[in-house]
Amino acid sequence: MEQATAMTQSNQPAIVPTSGGEIVTLRDVHKSFGDVEVLKGVSFQVERGGVTVLIGRSGSGKSTALRCIDRLERVNRGHIRVCGHDLTDPKLDLRQLRLDVGIVFQSYNLFPHLTIAENIMLAPRSVKKMPRSEADALARQCLEQVGLSEKFDAYPEQLSGGQQQRAAIARSLAMQPKVMLFDEVTSALDPQLTGEVLRVIERLAEDGMTMVMVTHEMNFARRIADQVVFMHHGKVWEMGPPDILDKPGTQELQEFLAHDL
Repeated sequence: MEQATAMTQSNQPAIVPTSGGEIVTLRDVHKSFGDVEVLKGVSFQVERGGVTVLIGRSGSGKSTALRCIDRLERVNRGHIRVCGHDLTDPKLDLRQLRLDVGIVFQSYNLFPHLTIAENIMLAPRSVKKMPRSEADALARQCLEQVGLSEKFDAYPEQLSGGQQQRAAIARSLAMQPKVMLFDEVTSALDPQLTGEVLRVIERLAEDGMTMVMVTHEMNFARRIADQVVFMHHGKVWEMGPPDILDKPGTQELQEFLAHDL
């Protein structure tokens, strides 16, 4: 078994030197909440323009790892570098980091009293000080990108769950991030609405957007991922190209996939 594609508790994954194309790097990251250690030495990297999918059972640490990449959580030990930002640097410019990294959660978090267009324009106008006319054009462009051009003046309550999630993606795209993070964005949706959202994410991948996503959609992971990271008990247990989902190198991944089926 090659260390680059499979690890066990006693085998901590080593980051293999690359040509410098990585845009996200985690090295030996530890994170605890009180006495509970959630991340126990997590290491992986994401290439520019690549799609990394984090999988694993609930409580394996995958969503915590994702939140650490956006510095929504501070690590206790280890290093994270994202878009050139050292997230352990006490002088980290959080504002600039959040301009470079977009994140979409399971809950849409749209402001109900604002139209979809106003939701999308809010951050570009308040953070980037973008003129109204320019923000308006950007909102239309982002809504077209997610297939919601006709919902420009609609309110969130007038949209289905899948449409609201696509609007949330458009809102993140409006900040023109270098990396997009997706945390279980389809887990609250029925199969039809899940398909709507996944098609949008697939188009983003085709356009070259760098993405890190947590998902339970294994067939989708097979199609979209350049790299699959299987997390188990707070560690990277197995990592490699998407074909590890068809030929798992560890019993734990095999059992996880069997349970998923």
